[in-house]
Amino acid sequence: MEPILQIALDFVDMHRALRIAEESVEGGADWIEAGTPLIKSEGMNSVREIKKNFNKITVADLKTMDCGRCEVEMAAKSGADVVVLLAVSDNSTIKEAVDAGKNYGCKIMVDLMNVENMQKRAKELEEIGVDYICVHVGVDQQMRGVDAITELKKISGVVKIPLAIAGGINSETAPLAVKAGASIVIVGGALTKAENARDAAKLIKNSIKTGIPVKTELYKKFTDPKDVFKKVSCANISDAMHRTGEMQNIKPLFPGIKMIGKAITVRTYPGDWAKTVEAIDAAGKGDVIVVDAGGTGPAVWGELATQSCMQKGISGIVIDGATRDTEEIKELKFPIFSKLITPTAGEPRGFGEINVLIKCGGVKVRDGDWISGDDDGVVVIPKEKAVEVANRALDVFEKENRIREEIKRGSTLSKVVKLKKWEKV
Repeated sequence: MEPILQIALDFVDMHRALRIAEESVEGGADWIEAGTPLIKSEGMNSVREIKKNFNKITVADLKTMDCGRCEVEMAAKSGADVVVLLAVSDNSTIKEAVDAGKNYGCKIMVDLMNVENMQKRAKELEEIGVDYICVHVGVDQQMRGVDAITELKKISGVVKIPLAIAGGINSETAPLAVKAGASIVIVGGALTKAENARDAAKLIKNSIKTGIPVKTELYKKFTDPKDVFKKVSCANISDAMHRTGEMQNIKPLFPGIKMIGKAITVRTYPGDWAKTVEAIDAAGKGDVIVVDAGGTGPAVWGELATQSCMQKGISGIVIDGATRDTEEIKELKFPIFSKLITPTAGEPRGFGEINVLIKCGGVKVRDGDWISGDDDGVVVIPKEKAVEVANRALDVFEKENRIREEIKRGSTLSKVVKLKKWEKV
């Protein structure tokens, strides 16, 4: 079959879903999916509205696990041409759905998300009589770096029925997905977060037709968090961590700072700058020195230490304490965040430790944790969560791009996100 471009409308508001659907169809989208969040938010009316507004195959992503006949009947009568169930469902549920699909004239797609032995399950599903099988890497899996095309290759050729793929597909990966065996390419974020979904759909559709990937810096998942942290703000990162990670009362020395790096931690006695300066020799290029100086003065940092950092390529310093020589440091444009500023220097007594667990701005910091700083302040990203947080922060950034565009078209933030609708009851 000719490769199909399916848009997944994973919204919670109908008005935004329909707007994106319209743009995507104009750009070449073939099938329109009422995503699971949209169905949960708006009910079967979301399927009805999509079917009513567009002369396209309509997919209801119910992710059904029980009541196969009931849910397929409900979706089909609402206008769904394809209904999606989860492969982890019992076979009895799948069989009931297949029979209901025949009764009501709709196809059955089964989603392999979270299935361990995909080859075995795919064969079972084909024997039961489903119409399509979807290899799906969920959003939360994507954030940890799981790749949909790698998963697709595991079952490509195992079954004869058409395969769909979903999970972080964009203009770079869509043609690769087709080459790996996908007949239905399901695209979510690369369309729903695009400032212009029409142009984005055209780009992806063309990449599928030509088989030539089109490079993109957005709508993809990264394995090196530094690549992402350079793009996003501390506000994006804070949102990605559920509004956590912010250092309290730690401010940038001057505006326009952007700082990213892994932490070299220092615990020192208030005013004792020996270990703080010694940490420069322990730090590597791109690191950030993070100092717990007790949140008080005298200064444990100044212009000469800053010059030393610049010689080594250190990315910046964060001090829960005091710094001085601010005029000279501002001229050097070296990223410094501190709690206090004072003209008074401390003494190099040598008390303290390097590369130990510390608290800076009220947040625990370990050697190797990621530190991001900008005009809003500093956030700490635990090293074991860095890849996931980076990808979630990029997701926040991309979604805001689309909302910003909708506001520019003549709306307001409260109208775009239906703020009153979602106020807690």
